[in-house]
Amino acid sequence: MIPITEYAGRDVAVFGLARSGLSAVRALLAGAANVHAWDDNEAARANAEEEGIVLSDINARDWRGFAALVLSPGVPLTHPRPHRVVELARAVGVPIVGDIELFARAVNALPAHGRPKIVGVTGTNGKSTTTALIGHILKSAGRDVRVGGNIGTGVLDLEPLHAGAYYVLELSSYQLDLEESLRCTVAVFLNLTPDHLDRHGDMAGYLAAKRRIFRNQGAGDWAVVGVDDAWGAQICTELTSGARQAAPISAGQALSRGVATLGGRLYDALQGRAELVLDMREAAGLPGRHNAQNAAAAYAACRALGLTTREIAAGIASFPGLEHRLERVGEIEGVRFINDSKATNADATAQALAVYDRVYWIAGGKAKDGGIEALAKFFPRIAKAYLIGEAAPKLALTLAGQAPAVQCATMDKAVTQAFKDARASKDKDAVVLLSPACASFDQYKDFEARGAHFKNLVQALGEVVSQRASA
Repeated sequence: MIPITEYAGRDVAVFGLARSGLSAVRALLAGAANVHAWDDNEAARANAEEEGIVLSDINARDWRGFAALVLSPGVPLTHPRPHRVVELARAVGVPIVGDIELFARAVNALPAHGRPKIVGVTGTNGKSTTTALIGHILKSAGRDVRVGGNIGTGVLDLEPLHAGAYYVLELSSYQLDLEESLRCTVAVFLNLTPDHLDRHGDMAGYLAAKRRIFRNQGAGDWAVVGVDDAWGAQICTELTSGARQAAPISAGQALSRGVATLGGRLYDALQGRAELVLDMREAAGLPGRHNAQNAAAAYAACRALGLTTREIAAGIASFPGLEHRLERVGEIEGVRFINDSKATNADATAQALAVYDRVYWIAGGKAKDGGIEALAKFFPRIAKAYLIGEAAPKLALTLAGQAPAVQCATMDKAVTQAFKDARASKDKDAVVLLSPACASFDQYKDFEARGAHFKNLVQALGEVVSQRASA
């Protein structure tokens, strides 16, 4: 844990008691703050109490006594309208911060020679894989590394700060909206496609939130920027024209300077001359073109941190993959099951559908803006779609006449039916792919819970089939 001592002896409101909120409560209490923790959700409050956290209904308190409001990133700050507690804080001038800002202030309070190195990773897609990959490469090279933020462990639950450590943080647009003073030794901006527009108003607002990752960088810091979309290309041009240390990365373009993956091979042209680093076929945990960009970004970030080409190539090759992202979870009677629950929008699902030639596709949940229309070029690969959750009727309309589809409502029915059809088809290399292209919140608390349910169902199905075969 990283104790937050800035508010020692003062009253601090914490609203939102999911992972980051609970992490903030623990860190503030460890730093001797008087914490007033609350969540509108009864289940979240009950979970906090089970952890021994004393609740305080901040709605009934005098807000003028609070030194700060620590806001969960899931709570609306500006759009579609500010949450009630945001308006209360602003009305009396209470500063609003997030857990990443608390972390940044704790780092900045250290003497310059005692600060750790910080790698921040953002983008619409690929954040988690790239974050985990950078952490894996650093660890494989013998560095003292901690990975967290929007992935796995809340940032304030990571091990205490000290010089020589590397903090590799996945940063969502929601988290970046709440930070003011984070300085990244290396800031990675992967890509940008429409997402979370309900929370940012429009693409300009979404881009502005993502760009905050660069705002406090100094002359010795590095920006790693994906240039395969117009947004990233523009950002990279602006940074380099401002004499910033920027490394362009691409999954398909030959770059005169930067890091690119071409024809399944990773090349380093950071010094202007392209040198082969790795044949991506050696990296079994990183299938697909989207992972080529993730690998290029991780390579550039680790080179900026001073690792050798050999160290980075070995780390990429040994990366086991990320849970819930193109995760192979089993094979039953020749049918492979792939858990891609982290694909919560169409762009992420496109990356999965591009990997497999013939899929029995489980999709659905809470629909995102734009639906799945952008996936039309992949519809010929879909042997059949099994639609779940709130979005099932809408997805069925999009697929009508394009690919066979059935509304299954629940994951249980979808897994059972998909396996039955895939096995009966005799398709070579049949794949049952959970890649929802939707949020999970209609049926699950998060995409991790959705993926875990899928994995449990596959395991149970395998046991049933095995028992029948041995009977």
